[in-house]
Amino acid sequence: MVLAIDIGNTNVVIGCFQEKEILFVERVSTNQNATPLELAVSIKTILEIYRIQTEEIEGSIISSVVPSINNSMRKAIEKIASCPVLVVGPGIRTGLQIAIDNPAQLGSDRVADAVAALHEYEPPIVIIDMGTATTFSVIDARRRHIGGVIAPGVGISLNALTEKTAQLPKISFEPPKKCIGSNTVACMKSGILYGAAGCIDGLLDRITEELGETPTYLATGGLSESIIPHCRHKILTDPLLLLKGLQLIYEKNMGKETEK
Repeated sequence: MVLAIDIGNTNVVIGCFQEKEILFVERVSTNQNATPLELAVSIKTILEIYRIQTEEIEGSIISSVVPSINNSMRKAIEKIASCPVLVVGPGIRTGLQIAIDNPAQLGSDRVADAVAALHEYEPPIVIIDMGTATTFSVIDARRRHIGGVIAPGVGISLNALTEKTAQLPKISFEPPKKCIGSNTVACMKSGILYGAAGCIDGLLDRITEELGETPTYLATGGLSESIIPHCRHKILTDPLLLLKGLQLIYEKNMGKETEK
């Protein structure tokens, strides 16, 4: 079994896979002040819930956009399992061609997304990852990551709206019954959900125009299942895309590469 961990700005996603099967996926809040012991307790507790013994963990791979946690997470894994720990970054083989101004700037989460997308879909592909930020990663017909877009995430937009106004309440992500709201909460839900969906549709139109051909649209991330159904483009969703990418990268670096 291999432990896969994606450290994001808001959540840490913890998954475990055995061969091609993902056994579980869980989320805990990202805490930059957490000690290795605290992280180890969280991971071990999740493994115990799924009745997985630490002795069964043969390896681990980490994707992170919060570098300050990386060392603590590595130590946490080493506390509970005697296994190699890979961190996606310089020196790790991914097989991805990155054709941007500074390839080192591409986040490891977007690298993992792209690796998984190219394994399962024919390019060109546009990957929409809806987390703390909403990112668009563009893979051209030559299988190269040529760039993308970074926009404020839905949660950030909602928090800014409620924190910077005196009379607007916090709301859930439940969809409104119609676009034209007849009360404050309905108006806010419409603005957040349909506004995010409209932003995605508009950016996809512009990206597609620049590519000169229609790509496969693929969405992932914690909020994708709440927003994507309201988009007008046909967008596939895969909430496990990043973990699949980590699995492929782990196999590539451990000599267990899976053929497409």
